[in-house]
Amino acid sequence: MRHPLEILSVDEANVARDVIRASYPGKVIFFRQIFLQEPPKAELTKFLALEHSGTLSQTSPRPARLAKCQYDVIGSDKVPAYHESLVDVEKRQRVHHLVVGKHHHASLTLAEFDILIEVCKTSPKFQEALAEFKLPDGFEIVIDPWPYGGLDREDEDRRYFQGLVFAQDTRSKNPDSNFYAYPLPIIPVMDVHKREIIRVDRPATGGKGDGLTDQTFPEDIIGHCKPGEYIPELLEKPTRKDLKPLNVLQPEGPSFRVTDESLVEWQKWRFRVGFNSREGATIHDVWYDGRSVLYRLSISEMTVPYADPRPPYHRKQAFDFGDGGAGNCANNLSLGCDCLGVIKRDVSDGGFWQQYFDGVVTESDGTAKVSPNVICLHEQDNGIGWKHTNWRTGRAVVVRNRELVVQFIVTLANYEYVFAYRFDQAGCITVETRATGILSVVSIDPGKRSDYGNVVSSGVLAQNHQHLFCVRIDPAIDGHENTVYLEESHPVRMNQATNPAGNLYEVRNTAVQRSSWLDAAPELNRVIKMVNPNKINPISGNPVGYKFTPLATQLLLADPESTQARRAQFAQHHVWVTKYHDGELYAGGRYTLQSQSEVDGVSDAVKRGDLVQNEDIVVWSVFGITHNPRIEDWPVMPVETYQITIRPVDFFQENPSIDVPSNKNLCSTLVTSECCTKPNM
Repeated sequence: MRHPLEILSVDEANVARDVIRASYPGKVIFFRQIFLQEPPKAELTKFLALEHSGTLSQTSPRPARLAKCQYDVIGSDKVPAYHESLVDVEKRQRVHHLVVGKHHHASLTLAEFDILIEVCKTSPKFQEALAEFKLPDGFEIVIDPWPYGGLDREDEDRRYFQGLVFAQDTRSKNPDSNFYAYPLPIIPVMDVHKREIIRVDRPATGGKGDGLTDQTFPEDIIGHCKPGEYIPELLEKPTRKDLKPLNVLQPEGPSFRVTDESLVEWQKWRFRVGFNSREGATIHDVWYDGRSVLYRLSISEMTVPYADPRPPYHRKQAFDFGDGGAGNCANNLSLGCDCLGVIKRDVSDGGFWQQYFDGVVTESDGTAKVSPNVICLHEQDNGIGWKHTNWRTGRAVVVRNRELVVQFIVTLANYEYVFAYRFDQAGCITVETRATGILSVVSIDPGKRSDYGNVVSSGVLAQNHQHLFCVRIDPAIDGHENTVYLEESHPVRMNQATNPAGNLYEVRNTAVQRSSWLDAAPELNRVIKMVNPNKINPISGNPVGYKFTPLATQLLLADPESTQARRAQFAQHHVWVTKYHDGELYAGGRYTLQSQSEVDGVSDAVKRGDLVQNEDIVVWSVFGITHNPRIEDWPVMPVETYQITIRPVDFFQENPSIDVPSNKNLCSTLVTSECCTKPNM
């Protein structure tokens, strides 16, 4: 029997497809996504309790295996209506159905990318717009599909798709030559239902002092542009030759174990890895040394709003999880590049040391297929874990900080995002995001500068923008009844009674009583503590818990009345605390594509005003990058890294990594050479 948290198999997804098809005889169905609908928490926790107690058997009650199906039904008016259904794949029947309608839009599919490109090829409007430019011989047009953004008030509520247009130098005959170095100032807009380019937007190309709508480009639009190559064989200078190999070796195999398809055991950690088309990799049922820590951990949403007010750039705002799906865009990871270490090793009990997990994605006809190696699992060294030197004896004891990393990487047109869940031997969990890839760029006239971004190459303007992420933390600190405390450190004025020397500061702990939001406060060292008030640490007398410090990064800068802000309410505060509700997973709301406001997002959950003390709660952590581009970000951006670390606080009775051996790595050697021993003359 498959575990309730194991992703849908290809066969199960195809059963769901067949059930949906049979429900609409004679109708055209366009499938968006089919993925596991996780069981209701009340059912799943009963199953997990049996599993952890060792009393689970073949006859134990199991939650139904449900497939969530998102699809369009195309009626006589040729305008698709969005539907969502739940299919019990074991009973082969639909058990729930919702007609979302035509107001909200399902996420984009890769098939729609291809449709846009094909429609542009035959569109008279688009070809007329291209004729305005005089391109050098050897250059061909490339279209980068983009979500339309928030609808303008004058837009008819239809499904649109747009493209950013570039020219690629094909003279090298290398298909990876960087076309982003040659942007063109036209943006085709497609009516997806009609499969027609309804207009071609012509954004301004000027700089400081020029108008918001004026096009002032020369006919030889890319004549002043320069190559921006990044692939090694096209670089103008050779790659470095003085870099010696640095290998990760595990001659006895890894220390982790993967069984039951999704169960990971490493050191004292035990958890399950999931995957779905929207969130990518998810972490479930996290335990440390036989104690519950988290019920679920995920990247809930991210939004990327751009700060160029010139139309149509005011709509340039992606919701990379809600609009297109992180899982749908997840990379097939490569050994030795994306992930290091041991791939797979047979063991005597028939299990596997497995470094990669596969996903399952849906094609437009509903057929499921395996997306291989979308998640990698590996160990890494992260420096010193702890150390102390007894200066009296000269003995130093040092422990390395080894981590287990669950990683997935998403490519969204020009940008890459690397997401990692890192578990260490001291009971900490770090959620890390890294942004890299190529800047989203637009055309600018030669010699001009802009208030809306930075010129990173001749004719190439990289617009100012933000990347705002939300991590969803569903705590289960020794059980599901938890409370959030704000721990703050406040100065105390000098006074004769309690602080005569003026060195005292006061630590305050304040319980969050109702669902609410709050912001980082580094001046108070504000810390979010998720505790179980019913379990007390016998040494400190405090409730057991885990904590994190909200990152004091800049929040959404768009005006609160703007469409950008209304559809990204989650990005306006650093932390949200809500009461758990089944299915409430998405900080930015259920439907982000072309939204004008957040729908069923975390801000709506907070408006309920639920009591959250000693309840089943969810904590949402928001942080991000205000990215004002620099020359050094071109042609490929070095990774920009942000992370939150969820640490135990009075959860244990001592340092949980005190028993990690302080073995010396005998593979490490002292290297001497002339460059190190002889002084420079």
